[in-house]
Amino acid sequence: MQPVTSQRGPFRISSDPALLQLGVIHQYLSEDSYWAKGVPLSIVETSIANSLCFGVYHEGSQVGFARVITDRATFGYLADVFILPAFRKQGLSKWLMEVILAHPELQTLRRMSLMTQDAQGLYAQFGFIVFDYPERFMVRRFEQNYGAVPTSL
Repeated sequence: MQPVTSQRGPFRISSDPALLQLGVIHQYLSEDSYWAKGVPLSIVETSIANSLCFGVYHEGSQVGFARVITDRATFGYLADVFILPAFRKQGLSKWLMEVILAHPELQTLRRMSLMTQDAQGLYAQFGFIVFDYPERFMVRRFEQNYGAVPTSL
């Protein structure tokens, strides 16, 4: 499938993996995120290679990112969403969500999930809700894989 691209003024969102700027993504995730602090570059590379990724660009420089871990048929997990601090409060995260949810390869999904510590308000605008049956949701942590895993996730 051809990459999806959307343009608004000097900003562009694209699902073209060739445009992704690995250094920007790794730096934000490993240094600034609360969920992936200390993540090795090799893990970020592998996660990108095995996901449907979206970059947000300002005049060619990457300023945001998100990826969907998906089978492209029934399920997706939204992960690693960020907009660099200097570009926040411009509606980019909302626009990014619109582009992701409209992607042709995600239209048959029955469920998309995510975890967030601080952006519930954003995701609620797009129909995300707290689990109806949290007692059915289970997780297994692999804390030995890299760095500290936040206990809140």
